[in-house]
Amino acid sequence: MLPSQRDLFEIPRDICYLNSASYSPLPRRTLEAGRAAVGRKGQPWTLDAGFAGRQHERARTAAARLINADANDVALIPAISYGVATMAKVLTIPRGTRAIVLENDHSSPVLEWHGRAEAQGFVVETVRQPADGDWTSAVLAAIERRGAPPVGLASISSVHWSDGGMIDVDKVQAALRRHGAMFVIDATQGAGVIAMEVNRLDPDAVLFPTYKWLIGPYGRAFLYVAKRHHTGVPLEQTSAGRRNVNSENPIYFGDLGYVDNARRYDMGERDHFISLEMASIGMEMMAEWGAAAVSARLAMLTRRIADGVGDLGLDVLARHLRAPHILSLGMAGGISKDLIAHLAAENIHVALRLGRMRISPHVFNDEADTDRFVAVLAKALRG
Repeated sequence: MLPSQRDLFEIPRDICYLNSASYSPLPRRTLEAGRAAVGRKGQPWTLDAGFAGRQHERARTAAARLINADANDVALIPAISYGVATMAKVLTIPRGTRAIVLENDHSSPVLEWHGRAEAQGFVVETVRQPADGDWTSAVLAAIERRGAPPVGLASISSVHWSDGGMIDVDKVQAALRRHGAMFVIDATQGAGVIAMEVNRLDPDAVLFPTYKWLIGPYGRAFLYVAKRHHTGVPLEQTSAGRRNVNSENPIYFGDLGYVDNARRYDMGERDHFISLEMASIGMEMMAEWGAAAVSARLAMLTRRIADGVGDLGLDVLARHLRAPHILSLGMAGGISKDLIAHLAAENIHVALRLGRMRISPHVFNDEADTDRFVAVLAKALRG
């Protein structure tokens, strides 16, 4: 199990930050790299001609490593919504079929399909949030529902952001494959913590940003695209996506054919000299620690909290249904904003999500954080 990495972050001892599912802090090393990068941008004449390309490929390689992908299958994107819009342009959902999404999932893997359904002749089916917290069974039941139109696509998160419920993507992919359906996975709440091997799983697309679990900056995200979809038309038309459109050549538009890998789907204005290096550092750190070691540490912390609040009358998802790094606490009548504010006043930071308290520790948290949270919460609830 990975030990606490608190010393690598600028987090005062009196701060108990348990909200990485919203935003993670940046490691000291990343902060230093960001400051240096701002200086480079202030003096662009110091950048050599290959600098931007090295930044692109370092980040692409780091992202690919997290999901055991080929770097040629990964595109640089600014946000999950951008990546889903890209895939919606690339994939053809057959008319008369269903696109399956999750109730209360993040907007990005959901809204694009609602916007296209009527014109393209498919329907969007929402899998309701299960009372027992078993998202996997609910999704599988929707896929196999008798009398329903065929399934064309499932566009779902691998971990539900509101309650921390895990979706077994292996089981879902197996069911979708039997129906000849496509699979787009939003791994925002899972990448880096929960191991994923796309070379084995073979989804159509996987997307994730860096600003949550990958201890990176906002505005940097990545899109894995299966090789069978490397012939699509990208969302933007850029010189980098073509074989030979180069300002240093005697003829600018030398070859307008698209490059034959996922780089054709790279965003425009991808030369983010500051944040790309910051994103790379966080992903490289997570990969070096390894998902298994990170997951083991965070599961220990969330179990410690779950055990500690066991006599407070709160409901918690069963361990086998929840992600190792997200714990969602509920109570009759819902969690109040005042309780969240009370904890914040004590320098304990958690999130209110759909009437529940979401707790999401990361590698910088330790047992002192979890025990302090339990003690303060217990005192607040018992009056």
